[in-house]
Amino acid sequence: MGKNNSRPNNLDAFWMPFTANRQFKQTPRMFVAAKDMHYTTDDGRQVLDGTAGLWCCNAGHGRPRIIEAVQQQVAELDYAPAFQLGHPKVFELATALAEIAPESMNHVFFTNSGSESVETALKMAIAYHRVKGDGSRTRLIGRERGYHGVNFGGISVGGIVSNRKMFGTLLGGVDHMQHTHDIQRNAFTRGLPEHGVEFADDLERIVALHDASTIAAVIVEPMAGSTGVLMPPKGYLQRLREICDKHGILLIFDEVITGFGRMGGAFSPDVFGVVPDIITTAKGLTSGVIPMGAVFVRDDIHDAFMTGPEHLIEFFHGYTYSGNPIASAAALATLETYREENLFARAADLAGYWEDALHSLKGLPHVIDIRNYGLIGAIELDPIAGEPTKRAFTAFLKAFEKDLLIRTTGDIIALSPPLIIEKSQIDEIFDVLKSVLKTLD
Repeated sequence: MGKNNSRPNNLDAFWMPFTANRQFKQTPRMFVAAKDMHYTTDDGRQVLDGTAGLWCCNAGHGRPRIIEAVQQQVAELDYAPAFQLGHPKVFELATALAEIAPESMNHVFFTNSGSESVETALKMAIAYHRVKGDGSRTRLIGRERGYHGVNFGGISVGGIVSNRKMFGTLLGGVDHMQHTHDIQRNAFTRGLPEHGVEFADDLERIVALHDASTIAAVIVEPMAGSTGVLMPPKGYLQRLREICDKHGILLIFDEVITGFGRMGGAFSPDVFGVVPDIITTAKGLTSGVIPMGAVFVRDDIHDAFMTGPEHLIEFFHGYTYSGNPIASAAALATLETYREENLFARAADLAGYWEDALHSLKGLPHVIDIRNYGLIGAIELDPIAGEPTKRAFTAFLKAFEKDLLIRTTGDIIALSPPLIIEKSQIDEIFDVLKSVLKTLD
């Protein structure tokens, strides 16, 4: 390490995830500290966080209540086995989560990430049909451009080509609905797009092809995040719910990004009015402080497993760190922070100001679409011919040079700041972006 422990003396050993490793290691971008809305770089610059880390630091950085909870917990009980044993905080956390979950979702299964939450939900869905005596329902339906983590189940139901093409045939028995992205009809929409409810009817085509008796579940993101912030058209989620109910198919909402205040409510049913059968979460659960995920299930799904001799394991699934004590303490403190500072309502209150600032970028060079909901936004750029992703990545580098952290996916700039953001910081984000976009080739 260097003199102040801020710059490693060797970058070779770490194979970085979802990173252009060779480019990064030529000109590393290092964070060494974080507080509230800013990161500190190894050269002492303050970088405004326009992405809540990686969609996860919803309460901001370095929050005292969370820090204190983690410090106390690691000194008191660092680890407890999760199989056939427990500890008080994980039960307290499950109860606290059930209180903010949609009605009838009073049971929580803990994981360590969004990817694990998705794997858990998919297994639950298939197993549920089996314990109900409907074991022919094993097929899983995802959506084109969907992102559901990086494990084999998640990339199988996911629909992002780069996440799938290198890894063989993936899971069998999976199909995909068409995506909802429709720039021709919905460009520069504020909030939910007017056009596209009919995209949900593609599920009927899949049912006709495979027969409903073979389909266990449909999984979608209420708002598709990592593919580039795609909002559900008005009525789309309602129509999916109707089709799933008609055919006895479970509906899973992947809320790893949309959960915990990002959309202006605890979860998407609070803002969209559609309640799924299973919800997957992670990220904002601990405000990114410690890895943790959670899966919420309808009461009748949970209860279907609670049969047979009481000494037998009902669901053969779980992780060494499910409900880890330190993660549980971090999550409880995070929920308290959200509640004390009324951050979910704050996101809803700031949404209009955020929307106006975001759409002020309309008309700048190469901007072909802007979309938003809650404290999420996206600016889609016209790609450079023959060099996809390069224009947005250049914007990322230039923004970082100007002390702003943004995220790019393909040729789309995605924004999702911590919920503690001030209006002056929203102005700062879009002032920097205006200057960056004006310089792009």
